[in-house]
Amino acid sequence: MELKDMARVRRTIASVAPVDRTWGNEVAALLDAKTKPRGSLGRLEWVACRVAAIRRTSAPQVGRKAVLVMCGDHGVAAEGVSAYPQAVTAQMVANFASGGAAINVLARAAGAEVVVVDVGVAVPVADRSASVQACRVRPGTRSITQGAAMTAEETARALCVGVAQAEALIERGVELLALGEMGIGNTTSASAITSAFLGVDPAGVTGHGTGLDEAGWRRKVDAIRHALLVNRPRQDDAFDVLSKLGGFELAGLCGAALAAAARGVPVLLDGFISSVAAWCAVRMCETVGGYLLASHRSVETGHTRVLRELGLEPLLDLQLRLGEGTGAALAMPLVDAALAILRDMATFTDAGVSDSGA
Repeated sequence: MELKDMARVRRTIASVAPVDRTWGNEVAALLDAKTKPRGSLGRLEWVACRVAAIRRTSAPQVGRKAVLVMCGDHGVAAEGVSAYPQAVTAQMVANFASGGAAINVLARAAGAEVVVVDVGVAVPVADRSASVQACRVRPGTRSITQGAAMTAEETARALCVGVAQAEALIERGVELLALGEMGIGNTTSASAITSAFLGVDPAGVTGHGTGLDEAGWRRKVDAIRHALLVNRPRQDDAFDVLSKLGGFELAGLCGAALAAAARGVPVLLDGFISSVAAWCAVRMCETVGGYLLASHRSVETGHTRVLRELGLEPLLDLQLRLGEGTGAALAMPLVDAALAILRDMATFTDAGVSDSGA
């Protein structure tokens, strides 16, 4: 294993401090003093308290926001586990670069920057577009049905790509980091990781991805079952599970979550893929869990189970199954709204309104 890469990952993990719930409690008291029945703004109040605990202040801000879209291909796509051919990954990365994808539209509406990173797309896109960050580990993973998706060295490199990208964004002033992805076949890898961590049969945590028919779904489940038999991932070793069953974009997102937590920046999860990547980060460093917010609940079968394992309740449930970071972009205005309530709403004393204490 490349010592420098794993050393950087270990340093990042060692830098993650627990969130300071004292600030969250203080914000809860401030919200109780606002002109409303206590707790009446529901999850918005939880968001304000969560961000305050992460940022360690009673007046948190997330002025600059970014969606980090990690992209990579999966060798398992050759097993017929997706409704789309692998070539779509590179085509969509080019679409991201030109600003025409759903994530570009929704991020613009939310006032967020989109950063696209090629961690291992089969066909290089960065050569043709300066707006794609070229951080390629190799052109796609190996098929998990034949052996490990990535070597330990490749996994460490991909983790470091995520660490470096997140750190660079935070150094530029990003205060809310959303995780997005693109990679044909990546719901197969995410389902395989979920199955391995939970020790359950893949059928219970594997969905249809973006429109797979029943025959395709059965191929997908069979491919995961075979991958688990071939690789025998160690359930209690997140790095081993990620290396054997994951993907370059999953590892990159895992590294980004670790780095954001180490820098005290909230991480807004998108759907199933990014939640699994964050779950890998939490299993590497439990403290990371306090830095996560779930934007939405995907229709992907395993997502609800993963959110439960992370102890997160999603802000939205719009029956999304696109990925890219789209759900996270849609939830960004809710984070802004929660902090605006904390900052701008009058207190009972300010407004001269009687507080019944209810």
